[in-house]
Amino acid sequence: MFTHLSRTLLLFLFILSFATGAFAQQANFEAAEQFTEDRMEKMTGDTQVNPQWIEDQDRFWYSYENPSGTHWYFVDAEEGEKRSLFDRKKMAAQLSENFSKTFNHKKLELNEFEYNVKNGLFTFHVDSINFKYKLENNELIKGDSLKEESNKRWATYSPDSSWIAYAKNHDLYLLKADDPDSTEYQLTDDGERWYSFQAEAGDTTSNKKLRSVAEWFEDSNKLYAKRTDQRDVEELWVINSLKERPELETYKYPMPGEENVPQDEIWTFKADTLSKTNGVKLNTDRKDWKDEAIGGAFFNNGGIYTGTGSDYLYMLRRNREWNKIDVLKSNTNTGETEVLFSEESNPYFNVMLANLAIINEGEEYIWWSERTGWGQFYRYDKNGNLKNKITDGYFVAGDIAKIDTTEQTLYFEGYGREADMNPYYSQLYKVNFDGSDMERLTPENATHEISSSDNGNYFVDNYSRVDLPTQSVVRNGDGDIITQLEQTDVSRLREAGWQAPEKFKVKAGDDATDIYGVMWKPFDFDSTKSYPIITYVYPGPQVEPFPIGFSHVDETALAQLGFVVVAMGQRGGSPIRSKYYHNYGYGDLRDYPLKDNKYGLEQLAARHSFIDLDKVGIYGHSGGGFMSTAALFTYPDFYDVAVSSAGNHDNNIYNIWWSEIHHGVKGVEKEVEADSTSSDSVKTETDFQSEIETNIDLAQNLEGHLLLVHGTIDNNVHPANTIRLANALIKNGKKFDFMMLPGQRHGFRDYSPYFERLRWRYFAEHLLGVYRPNKIDYNIPED
Repeated sequence: MFTHLSRTLLLFLFILSFATGAFAQQANFEAAEQFTEDRMEKMTGDTQVNPQWIEDQDRFWYSYENPSGTHWYFVDAEEGEKRSLFDRKKMAAQLSENFSKTFNHKKLELNEFEYNVKNGLFTFHVDSINFKYKLENNELIKGDSLKEESNKRWATYSPDSSWIAYAKNHDLYLLKADDPDSTEYQLTDDGERWYSFQAEAGDTTSNKKLRSVAEWFEDSNKLYAKRTDQRDVEELWVINSLKERPELETYKYPMPGEENVPQDEIWTFKADTLSKTNGVKLNTDRKDWKDEAIGGAFFNNGGIYTGTGSDYLYMLRRNREWNKIDVLKSNTNTGETEVLFSEESNPYFNVMLANLAIINEGEEYIWWSERTGWGQFYRYDKNGNLKNKITDGYFVAGDIAKIDTTEQTLYFEGYGREADMNPYYSQLYKVNFDGSDMERLTPENATHEISSSDNGNYFVDNYSRVDLPTQSVVRNGDGDIITQLEQTDVSRLREAGWQAPEKFKVKAGDDATDIYGVMWKPFDFDSTKSYPIITYVYPGPQVEPFPIGFSHVDETALAQLGFVVVAMGQRGGSPIRSKYYHNYGYGDLRDYPLKDNKYGLEQLAARHSFIDLDKVGIYGHSGGGFMSTAALFTYPDFYDVAVSSAGNHDNNIYNIWWSEIHHGVKGVEKEVEADSTSSDSVKTETDFQSEIETNIDLAQNLEGHLLLVHGTIDNNVHPANTIRLANALIKNGKKFDFMMLPGQRHGFRDYSPYFERLRWRYFAEHLLGVYRPNKIDYNIPED
C-alpha cells in the first residue's frame, strides 16, 4: 500500500520525466561525426577537375582523387583525347627501386607536381628528392636532393623565364635566371618599411631575398609595380601569446573616415636597362580627388591591365567614395597618362565585377558597367569613345572567360538570363563584339565553373547543383562536349545514408523580391516530428551563404544532430543580381539583412509543419558573426540561440575597403589656414566622415543564448570587435558565453574541428536540451 509521500514522489517523477521528454530530444552526435566536411571528402574524393593548362597550348593535365585513389591525366582538347599521364603501378615500382621501400600506387605523394614548359617535362619531388618525368617516352629521371630554397618563393619569373624579380631591404632587384654568379641588379634605392616594393611591406628582415609586388609584362621587356605609401597610416596590433615569449605583431590598418589612408603609385622598369635611374613613375595623380586609389581591393586583376606589349599600362582609378572611376592609359616610357573614359555609378561602383579588356594593343576596349542597373559589356574605340553595347538585357554579365580577337568574339559567364532558372547559376555565353549572335553554350540546368585554354577556344566545364554531383567535361567554342573527364562519385556517401539538400525560394520582406536558399534535414528525418530550425547567415554584399553547386559543407553535419538547417540570401547580399538588389543595404551595414531572414524562416515554417519556430538558432562567421548577433539583439522574441564567430561587431574599427564602400563615406569641405608662403590666407581641404551602427549599441536587448568566439591574433577583423561587445554585455548585466581561440587568425584553421563541435554542443544544449557531461571530450579527428 502506497503512502501519501510515495504517491507524491511517483507523481513528481512522472511529471518530471514527461516535461524532460517533451523538451529534451536526442542529439545524434555520431551521425554528425560521420558527415563532417572532412569525412564526406574522404568518401567522395575530389568534387571538380582543376585543369593545369599548358602555356599557349590546348593541352592540360590534372590530378583527381576518387574512391580508387589519386589519378593523373593528360588531355589534348583539340584532339578530344584523355589518357593517363603515367601508369601508377609502374611509377610506384620505379620509386620503390630508387628509395628501397614500397609505395602505395593508389596514394602516390608526388609533391609540387608541375609542367616545365621550357624543358617540356614534368617535375616533382618525393621525400626531398627531385624527379623529372618525360611524357613522350614515360621516362622517370632521378635528380638531386631538394634544396631549402629550390622553389624560390621569393622569385617572380618573367614570362620567358630569363629574369627573376625580387625585393630586398624594401627595394626592387633583378637577377638573370641563368646567371651562375647570381649578379644582382638594384632598380630602386628609396624603399623603406611601409613604403616598400616588398609584398610584405612591414617586414624588418634585412639582406634577405623576399617576394616583391612587381609584375611582368607579357613580352618580358618590362615589369611594373604598385607601391603603396603607408607610412602615415595608423598602426594596429595583436599579441601572439603562443610564442616562446609572447610576441607583438604590428601592422598598418586604415579605418573608416580616418585622415591618413594608403597612397598608391605605379612604377615601370626596363629589364635591359639595369640601373637605379631605370624606373618611371606613372603620372596617376588626380588633383581634384583626395585619397584616390589605383585598382586595389576587389577589382578583377587588381584593377591594372596589360596588353601583349609593354609600351602602355592600363589602370582603373577610383575616388574614395567609390562612385567614380577613370580608365587610364599610361605611357610606360614617359609616365604620361591620359583618361580614356570615366564613369559614375551611385551609390558605389560594383568593383567586384568591373573589368577592362585590351583588344589588339589598345585599338579597342571592352568595359563592364551597371549603367542600366544590370551589369553589361560595352565596346570603346582607341580614343575612349563608345562604339556599341555588346550585351543587352535584364541579367548580369559576369567574368570574361575568353576573348577571340580574330573572330571578334567574347566568351563570358552570365547570371539570371534564362527564364525559370536559378539566377545564381553561372552560364557560359558567346557574343560578337558588335552585339550580334549571342548564344548560350551550356544547356544544362546547373551552375558552370569555366576554365579556358590559352590557345584555342576550349573550356573545361565543371557543372553541378547542390542536388547534382559535379560532372566535368571539355567543350569547344560552340559549346559541344568533346571529352568527358570526371563525375563525382557519391556511391559511398549514399551507402552511408547521405541525401542531397533541398533548394527553396521565398519572398523578401517586400513580398516581391525572390530569395533563394538551401535546406538540410537529418538523414533519419520524420515528417511527423517537430525540429528546431537553425539558419546559417552571411550578409554579403560580395557573396551569400548558401552553396550554388555541389559541395561538402558543415551544415550537413549540424543537421544530423536533429535540426533543420537552412541558408538563404537577402536583399543587398550579392553582386550577381541587379544593381538594386546588390545596393539595397548601402549605408546600413547592420540592419538590412535581418528582416528578410526572419520573414524567410516564417514562410518556411508556414509551408512545413515539421519546423518548430519556437526554437530558432542562428550562426555565422565574420560578417555572419556580426549578422547573427544583430539578429538576436533585434528580434529577441524570435531568435533564441546565436553562435557568432570572428564578427565585425563594430565596423567603425574595420578596414576602409569594406566599411567605406558598403556603408559609405562622405567628403566634407573645410577651410584651413594656409602656410605663410601662400598668397591666400585660407584654403579648402576635404575631410572624410563615416559613422556606422554597431552591435554594441544593441547589447541591452540580449534575451537568448549567445556564444561569442574570436581568434586572438585576427589581423583582419580585430579581436577588439568581439571584446567591445563583451564589455557592453557585461555592463548591461547580460549572461553570455565567450571564448578566445589562442593563436588563431580570422579563419580558425587547425582549431576549426574543435569550434565546429563546440557549435554542435551549444545548439544541442539550448535548442534540444541535451546537456552532455563535461568529462566527455570533443571527438577531434586526427590529421
